[in-house]
Amino acid sequence: MKVVSLFSGGKDSVYATHLCLAWGWEAEWLTLHPLPDSMMFHHPNTSWCKMQAEAAGIAWNEVRVKSHETELEELEAAIRRLRVDGIVSGAVASEFQKQRIEVIGEHLGIPTYAPLWHKGPEVLREMLENMEAYFVSVSAEGLDEKWLGKRFGPADVDTLLAMKPPVHPFLEGGEGETFVCDAPFFKKRIDVQEWEKSWDGVCGRAEIMKARLVGK
Repeated sequence: MKVVSLFSGGKDSVYATHLCLAWGWEAEWLTLHPLPDSMMFHHPNTSWCKMQAEAAGIAWNEVRVKSHETELEELEAAIRRLRVDGIVSGAVASEFQKQRIEVIGEHLGIPTYAPLWHKGPEVLREMLENMEAYFVSVSAEGLDEKWLGKRFGPADVDTLLAMKPPVHPFLEGGEGETFVCDAPFFKKRIDVQEWEKSWDGVCGRAEIMKARLVGK
């Protein structure tokens, strides 16, 4: 079975791909480069997804979105061109995201899969034990500039849950986003050599400025 995994470079889309490969499916990646403030898609550091694909040895495709209004149409057109048997996403709790991907699947006549849907903190801890992921954006009370560029480890799950108010540990509500430098199926890892961090007092981003592939 050949599937396209919607790939942002973050922990959820990487782990969703890991599960597909473990099930014996053939997977390739499709990255959307959305416009700023997209309600649907992750955008920090998507330009580095190509390096992740090189690290993993997975076929990679990209779409540069022309407008907020057409991003789903552009995504559907790109998937149609790939001629796959299914669509995989890293959706965890967002009905908004999951339903829109399901509509695309219905239009194309292929099934959609969200292997992390409604998974809990215990699954996230397991993910983080097996991946090297970093915070690349934060936008929630309790998350400050010290989190930018920080490795996301299993212990951080409990820290996020203990915050007042608690932060969704998967960062599913837009509280933050991540970038993965290594995963079990990567043949090489990404060594980030330089970050550029920005912080406005409420939210911030860590952009990768320089990185290289290294052996594992």
